[in-house]
Amino acid sequence: MSSTEHGPANSAETRMNEKKCSWASYMTNSPTVIVMIGLPARGKTYMSKKLTRYLNWIGVPTKVFNLGVYRREAVRAYKSYDFFRHDNEEAMKVRKQCALVALQDVKAYLLAEGGQIAVFDATNTTRERRDLILAFVKENAFKVFFVESVCDDPQVIAANILEVKVSSPDYPERHRERVMGDFLKRIECYKVTYQPLDPDDYDRDLSFIKVMNVGRRFLVNRVQDYIQSKIVYYLMNIHVHSHSIYLCRHGESGHNVDGRIGGDAQLSPRGKQFAHALRGFIEEHDLSDLKVWTSQLRRTIQTAEELGVPYEQWKILNEIDAGVCEEMTYEMIQNSFPEEFALRDQDKYHYRYPGGESYQDLVQRLEPVIMELERQGNVLVICHQAVMRCLLAYFLDKSAEDLPYMKCPLHTILKLTPVAYGCKVEMFYLNVEAVNTHRDRPLDKVPRDSALIHRRNSYTPLSSHDQVKRPRLYSAGNQPWLPLAPTPSALMPEGRQSQPRTGSGCLSPCAKEATLTAAKQRAAVSASD
Repeated sequence: MSSTEHGPANSAETRMNEKKCSWASYMTNSPTVIVMIGLPARGKTYMSKKLTRYLNWIGVPTKVFNLGVYRREAVRAYKSYDFFRHDNEEAMKVRKQCALVALQDVKAYLLAEGGQIAVFDATNTTRERRDLILAFVKENAFKVFFVESVCDDPQVIAANILEVKVSSPDYPERHRERVMGDFLKRIECYKVTYQPLDPDDYDRDLSFIKVMNVGRRFLVNRVQDYIQSKIVYYLMNIHVHSHSIYLCRHGESGHNVDGRIGGDAQLSPRGKQFAHALRGFIEEHDLSDLKVWTSQLRRTIQTAEELGVPYEQWKILNEIDAGVCEEMTYEMIQNSFPEEFALRDQDKYHYRYPGGESYQDLVQRLEPVIMELERQGNVLVICHQAVMRCLLAYFLDKSAEDLPYMKCPLHTILKLTPVAYGCKVEMFYLNVEAVNTHRDRPLDKVPRDSALIHRRNSYTPLSSHDQVKRPRLYSAGNQPWLPLAPTPSALMPEGRQSQPRTGSGCLSPCAKEATLTAAKQRAAVSASD
């Protein structure tokens, strides 16, 4: 967009007034409706919920609209499969009316409530119904992407009915044989009028993916944009199989004991004790086929070394980069950078450390890990506090506001087992004491200053001509082998250095860099004395 259409000031103001969301949201130029297609018991709701959880996790506001919920509101008492017969005219009118009401809610969500993607979760098995939806999206200038689930494996269908449909509100008595019989007849009712997507003729111009037999094969047609490619990428990576994911932090480190963040510290004596206890946990639970992943920082590697099993190191599992605040305590940060300390308390998820990362950046970095966890069997991930929070937020469907405050204590293992529409969580504390590194959500947040928050938003990266990036592991006790070059800000006359940057109300990042360097050098001298 050229500056002649919208001035820089107006553009910044507009973006600040919009609902805050991530870089991924700005890749779409119009809302999208994802339309599920398929016979009952083909995993449509399972895919809808997982896809919605993923899209919300990467920062794209998404919501599921399940037509079954609307139908149960309209018809309080479900009697039998007769309701779904194609020649039941009264029931057909009710079902169509429910679809129209749901589509109006989709419209309200995308146009008035800040939504970016709506998932229309229904059978949508006829061309008549799909043409109705296509007319709706065209009228409202939405994009549309179809997801058809095709399955002819009777064992998969039966397992899905028993796992999910027995507990459906349609069957309060939950009699397994009766539910199975009625539901199979309901499927037969839909088969009479089912018209699958036709990629060669009738539907060749539509954007869609066919998922066959829960991911054994795929057919992708006319992907339109970045978000649709993300949807395809995700659906091709999720696999329905029984497995568990074990998440834990490294053993307690020396920096944990000192209250310092970041860095590359080694394990404390209690941290080594936890690593030994973790080996006992694996042996006790007979996790012989377990894969072990760590970051490339010493505290996770030392924890894994004690296990006596092969492990993989992932650089993207490294802890959040605190930039100029690496290896400082929160008290040091508050004293050296009170404004930055207050900014982070305002919006911990979007706040980016000067020269470092935000939680939002970390979510983007961890996306390949999530994809691989969806494909793997049993995996133990030995990681860090911020990393563990991001991974947990995906599996437990936590919001961006809650993510940075999730409790992930040291020396505790979380076992995550995917179930029908969610995740079962079990917690194991290994009886090795450790410091508490959790920092609670501030009760009284500092009033927001939109200019300051905007400077730290991850979708508006900090880019200053005199910005100097500190080496990742630099600290007072680990000096770089070459001194950092002076910067234009550091060379300013003393009177000018203290002047705030226009519109920001804070020191430049490089002035803060110089201040931090001096503070750390003073701390090093004090420690040596």
